[in-house]
Order: sequence, then C-alpha cells, then structure tokens
Amino acid sequence: MSEEFKPEVQNTPDVAQEEQKTVKETLTEAVDTLVDAASDVAAAVSDKVAEVVDQVSDKIGQLKEEHSDDIEQVKETIADVKDAVVNYAEKTLAELSGLFESLSESVDRMKRSKEAEAIKSAFYKRLSKEKADAGLGEAVDEPVGEQPEEPVVEEPAAETASDNPFAAIEAGFKNLYNKYKKERAEYNRQLDAEREDNLVKKQAVIEDLKALIEEQGEMKDAFPKFREIQNRWREIGPVPATAFRDLNDTYQLYVEKFYDLVQINRDLRDLDFKKNLEAKEQFCEQAEELAADDNVVNSFKELQKLHEQWKEYGPVAKEYRDQIWERFKAATAVINRKYQAYFEGLKSQQAENLEAKTRLCEQVEEIAAREIATSNEWNVLSKEIEQVQTQWRKIGFASKKENQKIYDRFRAACDKFFERKREYYSQFKDSMNENMEKKLALIEQAEALKTSTDWKKTTDQLINLQKQWKEIGAVPRKKSEQLWKRFRAACDEFFNERDKQARPENDFYGNLKAKKALIAEIEAFTLPEDEEAAAAAMREFNEKWGAIGFVPFKEKDAVNAAFRKAMSDKFPSFNTRPSRNAGAGRTGGAPRGPRSEKDVLVQKYNQLQQDIATYENNIGFFANSKTAESMIKLMHERIDAAKAELKELEGKIREIEAKETENE
Repeated sequence: MSEEFKPEVQNTPDVAQEEQKTVKETLTEAVDTLVDAASDVAAAVSDKVAEVVDQVSDKIGQLKEEHSDDIEQVKETIADVKDAVVNYAEKTLAELSGLFESLSESVDRMKRSKEAEAIKSAFYKRLSKEKADAGLGEAVDEPVGEQPEEPVVEEPAAETASDNPFAAIEAGFKNLYNKYKKERAEYNRQLDAEREDNLVKKQAVIEDLKALIEEQGEMKDAFPKFREIQNRWREIGPVPATAFRDLNDTYQLYVEKFYDLVQINRDLRDLDFKKNLEAKEQFCEQAEELAADDNVVNSFKELQKLHEQWKEYGPVAKEYRDQIWERFKAATAVINRKYQAYFEGLKSQQAENLEAKTRLCEQVEEIAAREIATSNEWNVLSKEIEQVQTQWRKIGFASKKENQKIYDRFRAACDKFFERKREYYSQFKDSMNENMEKKLALIEQAEALKTSTDWKKTTDQLINLQKQWKEIGAVPRKKSEQLWKRFRAACDEFFNERDKQARPENDFYGNLKAKKALIAEIEAFTLPEDEEAAAAAMREFNEKWGAIGFVPFKEKDAVNAAFRKAMSDKFPSFNTRPSRNAGAGRTGGAPRGPRSEKDVLVQKYNQLQQDIATYENNIGFFANSKTAESMIKLMHERIDAAKAELKELEGKIREIEAKETENE
C-alpha cells in the first residue's frame, strides 16, 4: 500500500475488524472456487489419461491378433530353414550314429531335441531299407519317447554276425537314444518345475503391485517400490505357456492402473519417461545395425528379441512417442523386407534345384529302363550313374515339401538300376561257375590222355577237347589263367612227345623257321602304288605261306597270328571282311548296306584263305602213321580244291576291277 492512500484510511477499530472479516470470507470463497476448479481439471485429465490408456491397450491387443499368424509363420519358416541345413537321408548308419553321439555330448544338447529326433528317424529309415536289401525282412520299430534301458541278454551260441549284421549298430544307437531321452525327460521336468516356480513368483509380484496401487500413497514412496517391482518381474524366468498370456495381461493391466491411479510426481514421471526413451533409442540403434547386417536370418531372430525387450519398458513423453516408435518401426520394416526377399529368393533357388533334380531323375530312370546285355555296358552305365549322383550332390535343396519326394524318386531310380545289375551279375556268376566245372572236366580228360602213345586217336580227342574249350564261355577271372595253363600243359605234353616221334621228312621246326622268314619278308616288303600289283603280291605271299609245311603244335597259334598281323598291316584289303560268324556277336552300329558282287567275291576269297590255313594246321595234329595217311590225303585234297577255287575267284575279281577302270 502506497503512502498516498494512508490518509484516507481512518477507520475505527470496529470498522477495521469488520473489513478484515469480509476480506477473509472473500479469500476463503476464492480458495474454494480454485480447489473445485482444480478438482474438475484433475478429473478431466484423469478421464482423458484413462481413455488414452484404454485406446492404447485396445490397439496393442488388436495388433497381437492381426499379426499372430505372421509370427507363427515366421517361426515355422525359421524351423524349416534349420531343418533343411542337413539332409540326413544321404547319411550311412555309421555316420548317423556318430552324429547322434556327437549331439548327445554337446553342451547345448538339450536344446537340440528336434535335431535328435530327425537323426533318429533317418537312422531307422536307413536301417529298415538296408535290412530289406540284405534279405532281413523283419520290421524295425523306432523307439518312441522315453524308454527304459534294455537288459543285456546273452545271445545263443548259434547266433553270429552273419545272421543279423545290423544288430550291433542298432543296439548301440538305441542305447544312445534312450540315454538321451532319459536325460531330456529329466531336463524337461526341471524346466517345468522352474516354470511353475516362476509362475508363483510372478503372481506374488502382481499381488505386490496390486497392493501398491491400492495404497495410493505419496509418490516419493510409491515410485521406488514400483521400479523395484518391475525389476523383480524382469529378473524372473519364463512361466508355463498356458499361463503366460493371462499372467502378462494381468501384469500390464496393473502397470497401466499404476500410471493412471497413482499421483505421480511430474519430475519423477519425466525422469521415468527419459529413462524409457534412452532405452528405446538404444533399441532403435541396435535395430538399425541389424538392418544393415547381411546375415538376414540372424538379424530377424535378434529383432524378435528387441521387440520383446521394447514391450518390457514403459511409455516415453508424449512428444517423443510417435517419433521413437516410427524410428523403431522403420528399422523393423527394413529387416522384414530383407527377410521376405531372402525367402523369396530361396524359394526361387529351390524351384530351380527341383527342376535340375527332376532332369537327373528322368536321366537315371531312362538308363534304368534300358535293355543291357553285356558286362561292358553295365560298367559304362554304372560310371554314368555315378557321374549323375555326383551332379545331384552339387545341387542344393528343393523346398521342404518337395525335397524328400524328389530324393525318394532319384533313390528309387538308382536302386532299380543297381538291383538289375546285381541280378545280372548273379546270373553271370552262376554261368561262369558252370563254365568252370565244364573246363575242369575237360582238363581231367586232357590230363588222362597226355601220356597216351596212340598218336592218331589221342590227337583227334585232344583237338576235340580244344574245340569244346573254345566253345565254353568265360570263367571267374581269378581262375581263368590257372585253368588255361593247366589245360595247355596237358595238351603240350602230349604234342611235344608226339612231335619227337615224327618222321624225318616232316621237319616241323624247319617249317617254323621258314614261316618266320616269310613273315620278316612281308614286313620288309615295300607296297607298290599300283593296286593290281599290290593284290598280286598279297596273293603270292599267301601262296608261299600255304606251301610251307606244318610247325610244332605249340608254335602254330603264335606264328599264324604273326602272319595275319603282318599281312593286315602291309595289305589293307587282306582279311578286311569279317568271317562267316563275325557278325553274330555284333551288339550295335549302323545297319550294313547292300554289298556289290566284288564285295561278295572278296569275302569268299578271304574265307578260302582262312580255310586253307585251318586245313594246314589240322594236318599237324595227325600222327605220322599209316592209319593217318587217309586223313592227311583228305586234307591235301581239300587244300588243292580251295587253291583252285582261289585262282578262279581271283580271275573274276580282276574282271570286275577291269570293268570298273573302264567305266571311270
């Protein structure tokens, strides 16, 4: 009050008291009015806050419902990718058993139960198949769930590894699996007990939070208690899945009630908002780093953890709520797009892999359906199948839905081919064993005849045995050389002794020397450019060869082969046409066209040359006795007739060649 107003205040004591009373009542009325107005404002603010919280809660529930299917699909996709890392179907029993043993000894074995079940399933599928292939038709039952360890029972004395070669590895795997399942069951029981204990602890936390809300005490006392309750909640581990949703919803409900009902000091509330903002900014930074990471699958997995941590923190100041959430949501969207693109690319690659594997299946199926008649064809096609299998291993996986189907198709085609091959060689082996028995019988006959001095009769018999020997098919490779040496030794022993008894006029070794000299002459001969002169030289050499007498029996094959080789190397037209039986063993090639008259004559000419050589060799088998003279005379008559026919054929061939020259 200024000095200028003092003179005007000249009230009496009674008047002053009355004025003071009036002022006091006025002030009291003003204070009441302000209190009522403040209460109205507080109630309005409280209603608005409750309305906003309800809207946020409804929005959160709506988002959970809208994206629950997406979350489950993502979890299934992650499981699919993890399952596709290893294809256990291509592992052997020993490899699968080793994988399971390594898994059962790993530190994280309790968290790899799905992998253990996949190995177990692949092991028993493989075991059933191999037992079936081995002719052991009994079914193999997979152990399911926890099973007690089987007592060790002493096997009967008659039981051997050959009765069931899979018994040891099956028993070993079953023991490993049962031990793992027992440990896994105990681990699950402990987890269940811990979850039940955590449920009790979290229920107690909720009761403490509920009691704190009902107290509605001073903020300086309530807020530290609330923070301590939040820390306790976060430190407690997981609870049973069946109780998680209701328990978490109840907790969030009382957290929201705390913010709504407790008169929070603005400074402390702002401090809480600030701490929440700092934490969520860190979450945004981590999410942005994950968005830049090339490991898409790992980034997506870590993002889910960040979202769980985000939910555990309370709100931030209103002016930052949209901004911080949009930042976190933007990083999340980048990771989700990359994750989706990754799996779209994976699907495309899997489709390409399926197409490539389908082509390989068709290739193997075509090979498996072919008609295969010879051992050489089986070997060639087996290598081709192995090359296809190598290509198969280089191709990645198809989709989970198609991968097992296409593998089963490929495996079936390969199995069909190799099963047919086993059947072929089984029959081939039986045939070779029969041939071996036949050759052994011939050997015994030859060994019985080798000391005979009845030269004529024994020679005929041995020649007949040799002819039978050539007609018999193949024998097992390990026995082939041994049998042949034994048979040849018996024949050589007889013919060597027979040659020693020959008459002086039959100089076998002199003939051998003459034939070797003729072979050397052929090899040194210079082939003229004139075809007619070359043909005349070829016929001359052939006639010289036929004029030379017989050679020792053991030398005849080698010297005849040397003569044919020398003639073939020097004269391309010599013996170029196949013999009368040459076409019987043909298994392929283009069909032959019509032959000319000249071709027919040349073929007949070559055949007569071979017949003459055969007749001459046969004479060497006959003993030089009076009883053999008639056979030797017959052979000479055949040789003379064949040589006469050769001259006649030679004339016809020359006439045709002359006509061809005139036409040119």
